[in-house]
Amino acid sequence: MQGHSGGRLMPLVFTLASRNLFHDRVRLIATVIGIVFSIILVTVQIGLFLSFERMVTTMIDHADADLWIVPRGTKCFEDPSLLDERERFRALSIEGVTAATPLVIGFAEWRLPEGGATPVFVVGSNPDKPGLRPWNVIAGGLDQLSTKDAVAVDKSYFERLGVSELGDIAEIRQRKARVAAITEGIRSFTTTPYVFTSFDQARTYIGVATNKATYFLVRIAPGYDAESVRDRIADNIKDDAEVLTTEEFRVRSRAFWLFGTGAGAALFAGALLGIIVGTVIVAQTLYSSTKDHLNEFATLRAIGSSSAYIIKVILWQALLSAVVGFLIAAGIGLIIVYLTANTALPVIMTPGLMVGLLVLTVVMCAVSAISAILEVMRIDPAMVFTR
Repeated sequence: MQGHSGGRLMPLVFTLASRNLFHDRVRLIATVIGIVFSIILVTVQIGLFLSFERMVTTMIDHADADLWIVPRGTKCFEDPSLLDERERFRALSIEGVTAATPLVIGFAEWRLPEGGATPVFVVGSNPDKPGLRPWNVIAGGLDQLSTKDAVAVDKSYFERLGVSELGDIAEIRQRKARVAAITEGIRSFTTTPYVFTSFDQARTYIGVATNKATYFLVRIAPGYDAESVRDRIADNIKDDAEVLTTEEFRVRSRAFWLFGTGAGAALFAGALLGIIVGTVIVAQTLYSSTKDHLNEFATLRAIGSSSAYIIKVILWQALLSAVVGFLIAAGIGLIIVYLTANTALPVIMTPGLMVGLLVLTVVMCAVSAISAILEVMRIDPAMVFTR
């Protein structure tokens, strides 16, 4: 009997909650706007955080390496200190190491063909060996980077670099740079364009000595344990260098850019502000709606409705507000993702983020309902007889 009674009560709870919520459309619109504003702000902030997190490790993610030999104290990939070439040969002497490819990076000045200059970030690696080569090539080819003065640039930086097609000529450090390959989607989170070229050419562009490199990318033979090989390399190189796994280098780079620079904290603060604003707006609306219907709730209490029943009504109001607000916010969020897809820092929305935002919206609205529930619980059922 209780099961049948509960089944009959549930539609009544939903009906009462929806009537209370939709009775005052102006108040409902204010509630939905508050939820939508809050969720969009959280979506943008977390979406930017995820995008930033990916972009700060994009070079590490695309490098063909099991281990990285880096200058000691390196904070991130874009931290161009130098190592001596002898560290490479020390690594190659370790059993299980099949390659230790040199990589050189650094900032340089790109002279535009029609005058003017802009900073670029040069990445030099041998295109015919495992290392760090440009990806998403849409014109030209990697084999062209082995030719003299050849560079690869991303299509998104054409205007910035003053080029528009294969064969265009510019200068880096008073030396010729010819566009021999074009990529799409390789963007820098620092807004400084990446310029890929061969290892020797990059040394010339940056002004690095012939016996120096920034990193050595180590490949390990199948069947060897990366940790044990890493430890043996570390014991064999000088104290001014250290050996990191690819995952360790990712974690270090993310920690530096997201938290060492304060960028991550700023994004989280924006998301927290959105949650607080949304919760306060929804709480005020639900509380006001409850105050306007105190007589109805007092009547329910007087005729014997349980506290649990009334609490369910208020929570259903909050849940309905959450669903309506989330659906609108999700639609706007997808539009923002589309509009920012080709920008320097696109907003990313993953399925996990969508689920998390739905849960956040429901929790936010449920917490907002507490003030309304407390107000109803203080009602004296006798007040209905004094009207």
